[in-house]
Amino acid sequence: MEIKMHEIPIREVVKNYVDNAEEGCYGYGGKLNIRPAYQREFVYKLNQRRAVIESIQKNFPLNVMYWVQNDDGTFELLDGQQRTLSICQYVHGDYSVNKMYFKNLLPEEKNSLLDYKLMIYICSGGTDREKLNWFEIVNIAGVELTKQENRNIVYTGAWLTAAKKFFSKKDCAAHKNYKDYLKGSPIRQDYLETALKWIVDRENLKEIEEYMARHQHDTHCNELWIYFQNIFSWVQTTFPKYRREMKGLPWGLMFNRHGGKFLDADELERKIVALMEDDEIKRNAGIYEYLLDGDEKHLNLRKFPAKIKRAVYERQKGICAKCGGHFDLKQMEADHITPWSKGGKTEIGNCQMLCKNCNRRKSDK
Repeated sequence: MEIKMHEIPIREVVKNYVDNAEEGCYGYGGKLNIRPAYQREFVYKLNQRRAVIESIQKNFPLNVMYWVQNDDGTFELLDGQQRTLSICQYVHGDYSVNKMYFKNLLPEEKNSLLDYKLMIYICSGGTDREKLNWFEIVNIAGVELTKQENRNIVYTGAWLTAAKKFFSKKDCAAHKNYKDYLKGSPIRQDYLETALKWIVDRENLKEIEEYMARHQHDTHCNELWIYFQNIFSWVQTTFPKYRREMKGLPWGLMFNRHGGKFLDADELERKIVALMEDDEIKRNAGIYEYLLDGDEKHLNLRKFPAKIKRAVYERQKGICAKCGGHFDLKQMEADHITPWSKGGKTEIGNCQMLCKNCNRRKSDK
């Protein structure tokens, strides 16, 4: 593997710049793939892009960039995507700097910017694994990679390219159709990582890496995308009324465990309304999981405050209401005499102090 430093003027890098879903993102006369499959999506904010252009206009040095030369003479941008896109987008007229678009500059100002030389290391030869290892070494500047972005580096290929079209673009299908149910950012790979976590659970695999390794060289990602759509078809059928509490829930995990059950959507809706009005519940988002598996831990039910616990402890004279043993306050826990599931409230009249062992045994029943 050979690595050489080159000085390439901006006018050459921005030549024939294009960035769209059909053609991809290219520059350098169509020979430079600015966004290969393992690269993150563009994440620089406007002020960061403007800072790049202002640095160039002041003739300040930019950090070194890294390209990989392919056997056919084309190139892939290994590190420096954010700066490269900032430059291309400015020259293309996508944004202004100090209220001046590129087209508004004087001829000598345009030429000065276009003649600015970027310092670029170009790597040629070597295996794909060597190139990707190099990526991990040099890609240390700018925004830190997420776990999924790092996975994309290792398992780049046709499957990843297809998956990113559905899950990793600003206007991708996952965002257009299901953004109200998902947290995170598609361009930081949060949607893709979420989908992978869910399908890994369905397949009883240990790690996302295992699934990506199996499918790395597939020509499509139909299995993942169809599965993902099935999840939200089930969600929208089972819980047709959308509420803000539904955003970010582990819908895929719920689908994996309960998607095959018959569920009455109308009856579920009536229960949701009642539970939303219950002031004993501190986490309304947990209502959906609770209705599916019956586990009260999803609801984060109200607990007795310290003042009530101390008052009941004194009333009981430190005696456990179950076993009759005497304990210090720190050895006891507050318990609902009538459980929440049977209408019990978190109030002093419904509180008893149990030793930890008795309370644990009661909870296990």
